[in-house]
Amino acid sequence: MISPEKLEALQTGWVRFVARFSVSPVEAYPVFDRLVAAHSEPWRHYHTLEHIAEMLKVVGRLADSSNDLDAIQLAVWFHDSVYDPKAKDNEARSADLMVEALSPYLLREGLIPHIRDMILATAHTGNASTDPDTMVLLDADLGILASDEWRYLKYAEAIRREYDWVPDDAYRAGRTAVLQAFLNRERIYQTERFHAVAEEPARRNLAAEIERLATGKVT
Repeated sequence: MISPEKLEALQTGWVRFVARFSVSPVEAYPVFDRLVAAHSEPWRHYHTLEHIAEMLKVVGRLADSSNDLDAIQLAVWFHDSVYDPKAKDNEARSADLMVEALSPYLLREGLIPHIRDMILATAHTGNASTDPDTMVLLDADLGILASDEWRYLKYAEAIRREYDWVPDDAYRAGRTAVLQAFLNRERIYQTERFHAVAEEPARRNLAAEIERLATGKVT
């Protein structure tokens, strides 16, 4: 559960951010409230507002690697706006919600399609992107993989709670396959800056979780 102080900071940041598109606070608050409600669904334990806040920090660190920071920040806010652990189309539905929510805003031409493409890319199919903005977004989304051990363990536990309906054996097999797929990539992180500092700790965390899963642990 996000603290009231962090929630207020996110709200203030959202209102200030969309003001650059001539969006008034009266117009900004309903979309923010909708995003808060979405990220506060009871089955979410990792894909919450905390994840959004953490991603925004990473995007700030990678700002000089982007072409359109505004587009990336909007993609961060909406990329998990629909999240059902049992569904296979969360990214497409999140992109649709973004289009619906932002279309009334007078955004510059081409911005919404660009954001939509970035959100769809957060399915993390393994196909490397050549778009600098998408590279930043994907690295921010995967930033948790390179976190300190205690934070990674907390993340792994939260993911397990989101899939608490999956039996342990099936979860271990499925989760191991996902983690191994990331390890099999030539690079986990696409921006040069994040690849340099985060690639090694991410691979270490992934390998450690796979080992825990192999011993029968699910977090």
